[in-house]
Amino acid sequence: MRVLAGLTLIAGLLHAAPIAAAPADFRPIIETGPIARPLQGVWKSRGYGWAVRFDADGPSLYHLAGEDCWRDPRAEADPDGVLKLWRPMGAALETAGEADGTVYRFDRLKALPEACSEVRPWTPRRTLAVVADTFEASYPLSRERGLDWPARRAAAVAALGEAPDEAALWRALGVLLRGMNDAHVALDGIVGGQPRTQRFGEAEALMRAKAAPGGEAAWARAWRADLLAAPLGVREAAGGRILWARKGKVGYLAVTAMGGFDPRSGDDDLALLEATLDEAVTAFSGAEAVIVDVSDNRGGYDVIARRIAARFADRRREVGSKVAVGGDGVAQPLFITPSDRPRYLGPVWLLTSQVTVSAGETFTLSMRALPNVRQAGETTRGALSDQLQKPLPNGWRFALPAEVHRDAQGRVAEGEGVAPQVALPVFPPGDPHGHLRALDRLLILIDGR
Repeated sequence: MRVLAGLTLIAGLLHAAPIAAAPADFRPIIETGPIARPLQGVWKSRGYGWAVRFDADGPSLYHLAGEDCWRDPRAEADPDGVLKLWRPMGAALETAGEADGTVYRFDRLKALPEACSEVRPWTPRRTLAVVADTFEASYPLSRERGLDWPARRAAAVAALGEAPDEAALWRALGVLLRGMNDAHVALDGIVGGQPRTQRFGEAEALMRAKAAPGGEAAWARAWRADLLAAPLGVREAAGGRILWARKGKVGYLAVTAMGGFDPRSGDDDLALLEATLDEAVTAFSGAEAVIVDVSDNRGGYDVIARRIAARFADRRREVGSKVAVGGDGVAQPLFITPSDRPRYLGPVWLLTSQVTVSAGETFTLSMRALPNVRQAGETTRGALSDQLQKPLPNGWRFALPAEVHRDAQGRVAEGEGVAPQVALPVFPPGDPHGHLRALDRLLILIDGR
């Protein structure tokens, strides 16, 4: 999953391939001259709650929620990176961030809704209303998850009170989102001049780590120290985001994030990643098996996760699908295509855990579709959708998933996670070395003992 102009890097793989036409059909939205005339005008997205006005100079992004509308307050014209490419599709418009990325469909409007030009204060009641409207319209699988948004809204309005202030709004939004267990649900506000942040879906292992001395940072250092001290002979590369080794007949590749490999370049830069994978995968040549470890992968960029999966693919394969909530119901198939750089096509064991989230999970879906891959470990977190950002002009911001992912067999993975074929405890309570024990068990399985 990808974070749309994210709260953090941690969130996102495999954008969908274009639905019908080839990627070459896309054109850049921003070229040397004015925006193409067929593109100019106002468009409303199918799902995601966006309206876009394309003038000759470029796009302006608006958000729609119920009867409300507001212009995106961020400085960038395309803060979520979804308006880089375009193509006509009948009377509709399709946009994408990359030529092989998620396709967003828009329908033409005669004009922006009147609410988009209205100047109204961002009162606590208005803020609560747009958050409630957005979750009711866009949150995936609400019925299946037993989420009654009208009832939640009523309880939140009651909690807001008769004369609400920022503190009351924060409490009311907590009531609206109470009990949510989704790593892509987020809320940021300002109460009494102080920033407030709440996240709604941490893995149990990370919650235990945060409660322990030293917090999550100490837990992450211990995970890395254990791995570097293991007899595999693991080395760090790509800014510490990749760890790999070749020990006898077994190769090992750990990826802790889908991006940020080179601090001198952009978070989504691929050069150092590709060079590191070239070295590692070449070293895996002739290995009886390779362990690919994403048990501590917190997500990142879809294109990066796709590039890594391509190093293990024998041919182009459909690996799943995604569909926007509240859209036209048309699913976008997800593909990986074999890399033209060094690949390993022998047996692969994919190690996942409850911490594996977002792009780490969509990476897992991609790998599971390959015949040479078996998944071991724990069920992944269950947050695969792109994280949809909704910033407000009053400095508050919320985020949510807005898509449903399915695997190659059509099974829903959103909210469920991807279950392993071989269950192994990776981060069990009370065992600080559970990850190493899981690796030891995998090595025994590979050895046939």
